[in-house]
Amino acid sequence: MKTFHWLTLNRRRTALLVWSLLASVACACNIPVFRYALERWRPDPCQIVVLYDAQLTKAEQELVAALKPKPEQASDANVDLMLVDVNDASMPLVATWRSVSDTNDDLPHVFVRTKLGPDRWINGWHGPLNTISADRVLYSPARKELGRRLLAGHAVVWILVTSDDQKKNEAAKKLLADNLEPLSGKIELPEGIGLPGSELHSEIPLLLKFSALQIDHKDQKEAFLVKLFSGFQPEAVEDGEPLLIPVFGRGRALEVIPASQMTPKLMEDLTGFLSGACSCQVKEQNPGFDLLLSVDWNTELFGAGQQPPPERTERDRQKPILLTIPPGDRP
Repeated sequence: MKTFHWLTLNRRRTALLVWSLLASVACACNIPVFRYALERWRPDPCQIVVLYDAQLTKAEQELVAALKPKPEQASDANVDLMLVDVNDASMPLVATWRSVSDTNDDLPHVFVRTKLGPDRWINGWHGPLNTISADRVLYSPARKELGRRLLAGHAVVWILVTSDDQKKNEAAKKLLADNLEPLSGKIELPEGIGLPGSELHSEIPLLLKFSALQIDHKDQKEAFLVKLFSGFQPEAVEDGEPLLIPVFGRGRALEVIPASQMTPKLMEDLTGFLSGACSCQVKEQNPGFDLLLSVDWNTELFGAGQQPPPERTERDRQKPILLTIPPGDRP
């Protein structure tokens, strides 16, 4: 099988990201970014694409069915399951599959795709259907704990993915331990929360609580997340770098950052941005990508059967189009 090439992001992206975040000064509301995202931003669906040849056997159909979220575990996992026949050459992922496989022996084949923005995706986990474990794609202990913390009011959860270099792991852990708690007392919430236009809609406590969540890069239960994050920084991973990922809202990862590039100032800037007034309420115009989490967010936040507040979209920001109306004939 050929080597699969991940999307590689430029190392300068982190600096550019911070600059673009801090450059935005026009505040549309006074709700903190992390809270606005938690209450209003629906997670983008994660595509699970099953490529097959002509038809699936009964055993394969059972494996595909296992990729669907279990109703008793999550009623609203952000999953979009798609079946694609490789004989349909018009489907883009067929060409992608042929680029990583020399044979049909690994069919049915699965791609798990994460949305990075409008019409932009990263092809994450992939492999033959008979090698996939649905529980590792849809559910994992770390993601369960992540959802629990976000619903408990944690503003930002900093995920640390370890590496083989224990010295670098310890340095990354110390960086988080030395800085996250002081930031809770240093960063302030925006003024005006609760005023018209800046109302809160759930009873989740509004806290400036920042926590660290460590994932062992060798933990098979977390293989899906580890592979996803590693795909953003392949060179850093090869160099033995741990990865740091600030997560907020409904499981939105702001960026994947090699630990060696993280400084106390950068951590304060990123955390401060996520805790500051929401300068852009349109999700599509904000950085980051949504993790696959099996959480019924609306029920947990607002109660069963309750409607969430409206989410603004790019269309809401479009300027009105002025039309010239020709004068009618006078009587």
